[in-house]
Order: sequence, then structure tokens, then C-alpha cells
Amino acid sequence: MLNSTPAREREHRLALNEVLSDLLSDGLISSQQREHLLFAAQQRKLRDEHPLLIVAEQNWMCASTPPAVLGIERLTRWLADRCGLPYVRIDPLKVDVSAVTSVVSYAYASRFKILPIEVSDDAVTVATAEPYIREWKRELSDLLRLKFVRVIANPASVDRYLDEFYAVSRSIDGAGLRDASRISPIGNLEQLVELGRTGEVDADDQHIVRIVDWLLQYAFDQRASDIHLEPRRDRSNIRFRIDGVLHLVHQIPTPILSAVVSRTKALGRMDVVERRRPQDGRIKTKAPSGNEVELRLSTMPTTFGEKLVMRIFDPDVLMKNFTELGFSTRDEGQWREMVSQSHGIIVVTGPTGSGKTTTLYSTLKFLARPELNICTIEDPIELVDPQFNQMPVQPNIGLSFATGVRTLLRQDPDIIMVGEIRDRETADTAIQAALTGHLVLSTLHTNDAPSSITRLLDLGVPPYLIKASLLGVVAQRLVRTLCPHCKTPVALEPDEWTALTAPLRIRPPKEVFSAVGCDECRHTGYRGRTSIFEIMRINDSLRAHVVPNADGARIRALAIAQGMRPLRIGGAQKVQAGLTTAAEVFSVADDDGGTRPSSSDRDSPG
Repeated sequence: MLNSTPAREREHRLALNEVLSDLLSDGLISSQQREHLLFAAQQRKLRDEHPLLIVAEQNWMCASTPPAVLGIERLTRWLADRCGLPYVRIDPLKVDVSAVTSVVSYAYASRFKILPIEVSDDAVTVATAEPYIREWKRELSDLLRLKFVRVIANPASVDRYLDEFYAVSRSIDGAGLRDASRISPIGNLEQLVELGRTGEVDADDQHIVRIVDWLLQYAFDQRASDIHLEPRRDRSNIRFRIDGVLHLVHQIPTPILSAVVSRTKALGRMDVVERRRPQDGRIKTKAPSGNEVELRLSTMPTTFGEKLVMRIFDPDVLMKNFTELGFSTRDEGQWREMVSQSHGIIVVTGPTGSGKTTTLYSTLKFLARPELNICTIEDPIELVDPQFNQMPVQPNIGLSFATGVRTLLRQDPDIIMVGEIRDRETADTAIQAALTGHLVLSTLHTNDAPSSITRLLDLGVPPYLIKASLLGVVAQRLVRTLCPHCKTPVALEPDEWTALTAPLRIRPPKEVFSAVGCDECRHTGYRGRTSIFEIMRINDSLRAHVVPNADGARIRALAIAQGMRPLRIGGAQKVQAGLTTAAEVFSVADDDGGTRPSSSDRDSPG
């Protein structure tokens, strides 16, 4: 162990020469690499940069089995092992920022390059990348009468979160103390109505501006699809939805959250004063990568204040090719054939957040050509694209889906996308557009593809119009994909596979994969999501069953007999390919082929 050497017991910062010598003695680098980097560092005078970061920049391959790049996390693990200290990969979503920043001041933490990451009644866990500086531990233990546990973390993460955590904490404290005498907690709905007439934190305060900026950048960095600002009696919640699962990010005083909501509403060009009625808005900004990102805002009055949800629309997420969407080769062929028709209506169905919009936008992008006029009517427009002519629904001026479709028909369209069929009037106008020589794409909310026929009948659409216009229906769901860094092969359970693939028979794979959990996936076992599909092509046999009071179960059985693969079969293919687990598929596909919403099936982009 490194710290068993007396010379190493002295207080000192890690030096590049020291780190390179230890790497050489452990057989991870060669003497030539050591000498080369020492010479290069001397020329560049890299004295303030942490030695692990300097070594990581070289992208050296270490002589391990299998060979691996000496990246910063691998080097940090190596350092932790050598020093006999635990290794931790800092997950900011699991850090109580208010608690950890109250342990020591920013000046003190910055001086010793330490970052508290967990606080309990009698102990504090502190992350550092300097294992041989222990003065702070003795001082704080004597002063605070707490046990301090040292862990080793990536030096870049320590520096980054040291600045971020204390900056947001200072902003929250600054906003709260600026006019503390005027702040009163929101206790009930009556006080919410009168809030605009009482004193509160100023939404234009620079502290609030910094909190909002940090919140948005933080969400982009964490791959969040939604940001939830939820007011409570005293301390309100900020939560992110990542891969379909909500994570508590931070808790702040309710008056501060109210100011954050007001600031966000102002950015979204919403009525800041109006807090009694729900409002919608949108913000266009940039992610840390430089890509433009749109956010759709929705407010709702609650007992303790306005709740705000921001749905994040990243163009890179909304615009995918068919393989990236999750289509199998067979499904992609069927989908391409359907959308290549010159006229007719195609319906994509599924619950809110199942990826319908992503499928439609990606399809329109695939179909877009200079010689085509593609028009959309949406509520709201979720992604502005210069190749489409997009019109938003505006109920306040009488512009509904049905009115919008009638307007689009006078715009010489080739392809029309109707955001959602909600009522008889919209269904009638969309089908009339399909019958008059246009390709129409739209969405419905049903459990499976065959149910779309009975849903249209329930809306009052005559059976003969459905027979004449409907080309096909695609039902889809989102399932979480296994983390590639930690998924582990396991033996297949025959009964589980039989249940998953019924009523069809699909040859079982030799092995499947299980979710384990690691630092890369926040110990969930999953990272990212993909779609599973159920594609029902409309043929003469199915048209014969489109009658008043049609039997949905009979239509479904006939569709399966004629080649439709249920959602579970699409999920089984993903399990077979090692992309997800049977449990994840079961969570979104019921025994009867329908679905039950799960954490993977809500509030996703699209």
C-alpha cells in the first residue's frame, strides 16, 4: 500500500513524477511513457493540473486483461486501491446539496480540494483526489465532533461539483435572504390566488437567474427528459425524469421555487402574474454541447403554489433513423411500405410519452423532399423544422385540429400530420383528407393497434370511411435498455420465455441478460430506452370486420393470424438481442396484449 511508506505519510499533494513512478511499478505504463510525459509536462509547465488528469489525457492502453484505456475513472480506481481508500463515482442526483454545503465553507473546501457528498447524524463522507492531505480531517473532526470518512473520486468531478454545489447553494441562500422579512410560506389555495399581491422573491434577482441557468444546464447534462418543479408547504422539490424514472435532485424553500417558476415563465413568454389558471409556453436554448434544445412548459395551480413541468426536446433525440427508433428489419420494411403510399391515413397509437411524436417526426424527416409539401397541425409544435410547414392549435381563437386540417387542405399539401385525433370532427376531417389524395399521419390513445379501429368507431366515424381510408396502425411503447457496462448474461427461464412470446412460438436464445447496476447507469441496470412496435396492416379480411359494434378481440385475433406481431413479440426480440429484460417488457405489455403504463412509459420525449 502506498501509505505504508513513511515518506508517504507526510502531508503533500500528488505529484506527476510520483504517480508515474507508481504506475510504472504496477506495470501499467512503460519507462518510455513515463520519461516522455515528464519531459512534455516540464515543457508545458503543467504544475496546477492534477497528475491523474494529465495521465488520462494521454489515452494510454494499460497492460491489463483485457487491455483497456487508462481513462480518468480507471486511474482514480487505481489510486483508491493503492491508498487503501474507497472509490466513489460522484452522482450529483444522489447528493443533498443543502446538507453537504452546510458542513464546511466553500473557501475551506476549495483550499483542500475536498467535497462533502453525504451527511448523516454522526458522520460525513468527503470525496477528494488528494489522499495524502489529511490536515482538514483532523481539524474538522475536532471542531464539529463528527466522524469524517475519506473516499477517492475523480479530480475533475471534485472540482466541478465543488463549484456547482456551492454556487447553487449561495444563490438559494442569497435569494432567500435578500428580502427575508417579506417571504411567507404558501399554505393553501387561497393564499396562492393572492400571491401576486404579496411580497415575494424577485424573479429577476441575479441569484434566481443563476439558479434557473444552473437547473437547465444540469438537466441537459444528466440526460433528463423532463424537469418537475413541485411546490410543497416549506421545502419544494426539483425532480428530473431520466430514462423514464423520476429522481429527486434538490429541495429548496417554497418562496425560492416560486421565483424560479416565475423566472422560467418569463423566459417562456407566459403571463407571470396569472397563477390561477394552467398555462403553456416554450423556451429555446442551448445544451452544453452547443446543440439547440427546445423546452415545452406547462404550469398547474396546486395547494402550495404553481407546479411547473418542462419537457425537453432534443433534436438529436426526436430525429432518428428507423433503426435507432427500434424498428426490426421486418417492422421497418412494413413501415416504409405504409408511409410510401400516396394517400390514406396511418395511425400511431399508445399512451402519452410512448414515443409517438418521435416516430412521426422521424418519419416526416424520412419523407421530406424538395418536391413535397409537408404540413402539420400540432398542439403544441414540439420541434420546429424548416422542412415542414407547421401550424399550432390555438383554441382561444377557434383554431382546433379540425379547423387546422381544413385550412391545410387549401394549402396544396402532399403529406399532412395531425398531432392527435381527439374527437369526431378531427377524425372526419383527417379521413376526408386521406380520401382526397393526401397521406395523413396522426396519433390516437389506445392500448393496442386493433383497438384503434374500435376507438374510431366509438368517436362516430362511419365504418365505410375507415375501410376506405385506413392503411394501417402502429402501436408502440418504450422499454429501458440494459446498461452496456454492467449487463450480465443469465440462464433463460423457459416459462418466462413462453409467457413472453405467446401466442407465437419464437426459438428461445441460449442466454439472456440481466440488469445489474453500476456507476454508469446510477445502479439501475438500465441506460437509455428503445421502442417496441405492433404493426397492423389493413387488408380486405380486416376491413370485413370493420362494422358497427365491432368485436375488438376478434379483430386482434385475426390480425395476429395474418402476421401482426404483438407488442410482447417486439419486446421478446429486444430481449433476444440482449437489449432489455423480460421484466421490462412485462411492465409495459399485459397478458392480453394490451399495456399498463410503467415508469418507462411516461413523460418521455415524444
